Order: sequence, then structure tokens, then C-alpha cells
Amino acid sequence: MLYKANQGDQKKVEALDPSLDIFAAIKKLKKEKNAVILAHYYQEGDIQDVADFIGDSLGLSQEAAKTKSEIIVFAGVHFMAETAKILNPNKKVLLPDLNAGCSLADSCPPDKFLAFKKKYPDHIVITYINCSAEIKALSDIICTSSNAEKIVRSLPENQKIIFAPDKNLGRYISKQTGREMVLWDGSCMVHEIFSLEKITKLKAKHPEAKFIAHPECEEAVLQLADYIGSTTGLLNFTKKDSAQTFIVATETGILHQMEKESPQKTFIPAPPNNNCACNDCPHMKLNTLEKLYICLRDESPEITMSVDLIERSVKPIQRMLELSAQFGL
Repeated sequence: MLYKANQGDQKKVEALDPSLDIFAAIKKLKKEKNAVILAHYYQEGDIQDVADFIGDSLGLSQEAAKTKSEIIVFAGVHFMAETAKILNPNKKVLLPDLNAGCSLADSCPPDKFLAFKKKYPDHIVITYINCSAEIKALSDIICTSSNAEKIVRSLPENQKIIFAPDKNLGRYISKQTGREMVLWDGSCMVHEIFSLEKITKLKAKHPEAKFIAHPECEEAVLQLADYIGSTTGLLNFTKKDSAQTFIVATETGILHQMEKESPQKTFIPAPPNNNCACNDCPHMKLNTLEKLYICLRDESPEITMSVDLIERSVKPIQRMLELSAQFGL
């Protein structure tokens, strides 16, 4: 099942009373409903500011696994809310906009991936968490950009591996570990849009800046980077490093937290190869503060999944969480 953002299918967002203090209203609803808001770093700043937990895919999965709240509002994209539901089958999981999909997840259709997997029967399947529940159910271990390298290194050297769905992350992990892996040909639209030429010019304009990049970026872009890491890794690097200016090659939502954590530093989004000055994920940005409020108020739209799919997809996620705990991540 694929979840592509389709503006034509969007319902008109309810016009809220302009006098409503939406921040206070969300806080009140959270308390009344025993709800928790989990938000990805790529969400808009206002959503991050009302969230109970902000993180990358690994952190959000860990938080979803341990939450005691009865309702989980997931401010992110569909596969993230699915993961929360898989880990909490008896809790209500809400997503502000059901059309908040993922280009990377959409690049790996379950039927085609199953046929691909059958070509390599002696391979273990490590799948990046940015995929649908159906793909997770076809996997042996889920990983995130934070733990992928350690998960690959944890396997015996003679173990053959399929890595899906992001070819850029897979190529980077293969290079870091020296392990040859069969890669599914998928990618993220945001991380493939960066312009090598424009980044080179920007670096020349700001010679004092450090260029940092997410491993989902193309190899040529990564070769320019002073630091490569997960979303959380990038954030932590900017907090600890002595540089005062950073050029950041990932979705622009992370700049909100970088600026909050290091207000004295300057953060420049890496330029894309189109005419837009930004590199926002259109799927992530379908969620808005207003939709989040309405979602929590009405407890809809809700993520629903079959028991069978939950049972098949939870095992590789649990394996990831076990390995992450073992690695101290």
C-alpha cells in the first residue's frame, strides 16, 4: 500500500476561530485525552514547539515503543505513524494529514520488492525505516540512518545482504563498512535535489563554513561534506563543533532546532537544483499546526492496520530496537 500526497484529495481545512490560542488549546487537549505528540525534525517550527518529543526516525521509534499515553499524534509522514501503530497496536495513532506520504517509501512497491527479494534467497534483508509496513513485513531487520552502519557491522562478514530502499544510504554504508550489498534502486526526492555546482559555489562564498550532509544525499555531494550523519547526528555536530557557520544538506525543518540550540551560529540550507530557494519535503509540510489541533480534537484521521500486517512487520522493528539498545543508541 502506497501513500502519495495528493492535493486533489485534500479536504478543505476547517476555518478556526481567529481568537483561538491554538498552542494553549493543544496543550489542554493533550492533558484531557492523555495524548502525546511526536514530531519529526522536518516538521514546521510551530509543530516542533508543541511536540512532547522531537527526533529522527530512530528516536521517534524508541519513544513510540515506550510511551504510556493512550493517544499518539504523529506529526510526520505515513510510514512513521504506521511504525508507531505497529509498536502500539492497542493505542490510537493519529496523523494530521493522511496524504503525508514519502517519496522514498513510494519508490519501493511491495510486489516488485518481493520479486526482487526472491532473486537473492540467501540474503538477509536490512530495510531503512523509510518504507511502508508491507516492506517492513518482508524484511529481517529495520534500520535508520543513525544505526545502519552498526547493524550491518553486527552481521557475520560472510552474510549476504540486501539493503533497501535507499540506494544512496546503502552505498554510503557499504563504503563505510567495506561490505558489498545488493541495493534496491530507491531514493528520497529531497536528498537527491541538491545541486553540486551550487553547493561548490556556496562553499567558495563562505570558506569559513562547514558543509554537513545526510547520507541519503548522492555520493558526489557527500564527497564534499565535512561531516555526514543522521538528522540527530547533524544537529549534535553543529552544537559541539567550533565552526560558526554551517551549510546543511538535508530537509530545512532541522534548521529550526539548530537555530534554537545554537542561536549564535549561522545555518545555510544547501541549494537545490531547481529555482526554489528551499528544499522542503512537500509530504512533511502537508501537516500544519491547524491540522494537528483538529486531528487531536476529533481524534481523526486514525491509522488502522490489519492484525496480520502488524504481527509480520513488528518483528524486524523490534530487532532494530534490540540492536540499538545493545549499541547504546
